[in-house]
Amino acid sequence: MADHPSSLAAKLNWLRAGVLGANDGIVSTAGIVMGVAGATSSSQALLVAGLAGLVAGALSMAGGEYVSVSSQKDTELAAVEQVRDALKADPDQALADLTAIYEGRGLSHHLANQVAREYSAHDAVAAQTEARFGISAHEQTSPWAAALASFVSFTLGALVPLLVMVLTDPDARVVATMIAVVVVLSLTGSVAAWLGHARILPAILRNCLVGMLTMGITYLVGHIVQIQL
Repeated sequence: MADHPSSLAAKLNWLRAGVLGANDGIVSTAGIVMGVAGATSSSQALLVAGLAGLVAGALSMAGGEYVSVSSQKDTELAAVEQVRDALKADPDQALADLTAIYEGRGLSHHLANQVAREYSAHDAVAAQTEARFGISAHEQTSPWAAALASFVSFTLGALVPLLVMVLTDPDARVVATMIAVVVVLSLTGSVAAWLGHARILPAILRNCLVGMLTMGITYLVGHIVQIQL
């Protein structure tokens, strides 16, 4: 069975959020380990700093997503309750309002009224909620699931620069990390562009430019601090 359009859109939004979370993990952790690498060659210091940045960033992303989705869910539930109240107070007026919505979308009055009646007979609350607010009356995103997804995607992205920096030979770790980051940012940039139906090459170039600037600036800051100390 094919996915309902709203279900497919929800899945694409989840995928887009995962890509962006991974992208944040890549760039922020790459900036941290490059900054530390500019100041010291200690693998232990790089590991500690990178892990601290990974954990802090992942928790921050998860917490922010939880709060954001919780607020969105509260708003959606309030909208559903508003629809239920309207249907209880005056079902005829609610039907007339639904008919008007479909008329506004280009249907004739007769067809709009027929559609409104048939949808309402099946599930009046769902029909009203989707038409008036563009949301599902029975499916809301779980804040906990959103938080977990953000935590996991950020962590996976952050592991790339961290592991390359720590496991690579000290003489080659900076260059190796930059190459690895560019590769994975090209991947996330292309996926994000595909999901947004945008041009892939400009998205990749923007992604890589931000990553390279972040790594270059933080490395320079770390090196300056090391010299001053």
